[in-house]
Amino acid sequence: MSYEITGKLVAKFDIIQRSETFKTREFVLEKSEDIGGRVITNYVKFQCVQDKTAMPDRFSIGDEVRVQFNIKGTKWIKDGRENYITNLDAWRMEAVKLGQQDAIPGNAYNDMPPPADVVDDLPF
Repeated sequence: MSYEITGKLVAKFDIIQRSETFKTREFVLEKSEDIGGRVITNYVKFQCVQDKTAMPDRFSIGDEVRVQFNIKGTKWIKDGRENYITNLDAWRMEAVKLGQQDAIPGNAYNDMPPPADVVDDLPF
């Protein structure tokens, strides 16, 4: 299942080479919401893996971005005790116009190119 959130990019961290074949990178969005007249600010940390680790490079701190992500959880047992970790794995980032939720065309990362003009030659 895929999720999405829009917020302000407030931190980008370095790429970490976890093994010879696996690398990760983290970044943080600030998300503020007005709940009953009180502004609540949350900081949401995301993880990018492998070829997605370059995604945050296209954006500057302070940019409003939309992030699409998956929630992934892992369980392991160490010393007879169950341990759990949850990651928000980002797979797409795009710029957002301030004050709007619509993405700015052409600023999405890893988007397919726009389709060429298609001639509709169907007889109906």
